[in-house]
Amino acid sequence: MTQTTDRPTRASKRRSLWSQPMSRTVRTTRRGLAPWMLLAPASVMVLVALGYPLVRQLIMSFQHFGLEQQFGRPAEWAGLSNYQTILTDPYFWSVFLKSVLFCAVTAGMTMLLGIAFAVLMLRLNTLVRAIFNTTLIVVWAMPALASLTVWQWLVDPRSGLLNYFLTSIGLDGFKNFHWLGENFWTFYLIASAVIVWASLPLVAITIYAALAQVPGDVLEAAEIDGASSFQQIRRIMLPMIAPVISLIGVLQVIWDLRVFTQIYVLQQAGGIASETNLLGTYVYETGIAKGDYGVASALAMVILLLTLILTGRYLQMLYRQGGMD
Repeated sequence: MTQTTDRPTRASKRRSLWSQPMSRTVRTTRRGLAPWMLLAPASVMVLVALGYPLVRQLIMSFQHFGLEQQFGRPAEWAGLSNYQTILTDPYFWSVFLKSVLFCAVTAGMTMLLGIAFAVLMLRLNTLVRAIFNTTLIVVWAMPALASLTVWQWLVDPRSGLLNYFLTSIGLDGFKNFHWLGENFWTFYLIASAVIVWASLPLVAITIYAALAQVPGDVLEAAEIDGASSFQQIRRIMLPMIAPVISLIGVLQVIWDLRVFTQIYVLQQAGGIASETNLLGTYVYETGIAKGDYGVASALAMVILLLTLILTGRYLQMLYRQGGMD
């Protein structure tokens, strides 16, 4: 008969070690490392995709590029001369001022109309609201080039629907009127309409979703106290969703400050690019059309600085909304 031993096997020892509770230090360390481990893959992908182009652009902003560099000659170090060229150029400040004013107008109109559309959707019945939401989503999802083709047809000097409508009501001065080529005021009028039309759906749907989350008992209490529908919206609902409005407003300013596609396509139809340049198209014209990649990179860094300032404000508002300040 074989004699059994009481010594534990190696497997049982391993199981006993795993079954022992972890120390408080180990648990704290693992809990502290978990968020960083989850963020690591996305952070590495962002650094690989954006880190090299950003560093390359920064280096190019301190270099001089000309015709010789296009044939393989190494770029010459220019120091701060590219930035000096930009900051002492009156045309840059003209473009900068136009960009800021254009951004303020388009972002302001988008936010005002977005809030109005969101309040309107809140008052509609279910079927009409579903149709309205679907229409907004289709407008927002439409490719930019496809929508711009429709806009160019609407403002065409000879066969455009806008000129036809204006002349049909007796405004003969708009016969064959070239909205995109007459002057930069009419160009920016059409461009701002295009930008607002493309940005409005996202703003309206986002604000509507926030309004729909306002507790009903708060509104019922306000109604019992005699508050009208307008007073409920202005004094209760909009203040309660102010963080959402502020966040989407900051993002809208960032997007409109960096607009490029709509302005570039409309410029090709209008033919007055030098008078209607904004920061995005100015960088493209300087770098691609003129081949001055050093100055174009410096311009891009200036735009990046403005974006970072606005993004810093956006992150600050995010922290405040989350109660982490």
